Amino acid sequence: MRRALRLRAERRQLMTAETEVLGELKRLRARVPQLTGGLAASVDGLVLAADTEEAESVAALTAAALGVALRLTEATGQGGFKELLVRGEAGYVATYAAGSSAVLTVLAEPRINVGRLHLEARRAGARIGALVDAALERAENA
Repeated sequence: MRRALRLRAERRQLMTAETEVLGELKRLRARVPQLTGGLAASVDGLVLAADTEEAESVAALTAAALGVALRLTEATGQGGFKELLVRGEAGYVATYAAGSSAVLTVLAEPRINVGRLHLEARRAGARIGALVDAALERAENA
């Protein structure tokens, strides 16, 4: 019961950061026009803020891919998860660590400069991570 109450309080605090996180997603899309969408989610697949359609399913798939990526980096001795890039025929899906409890997933056109994508999304992920981690810290202190 106590754990359930703590989880509920954490989720409430995460949702309070939604406006700021959404603003960061919009600024990222303004800096990288070839992005077609993005979302920030908790590592377990809860959408924190989204600037894309089908956010719930993308967040769930991101959580599943994150689980595999974590096991892969651990099994190969590559350290903690930082990012995952998938290239499809119609573009890219990239996921970046965002603090200790969240991830940033972005969708991009096939003509994107991947180096620019990494540069801008890593920075945005760090800012989103700071916002989410601060919200979680407030929840723990409440």
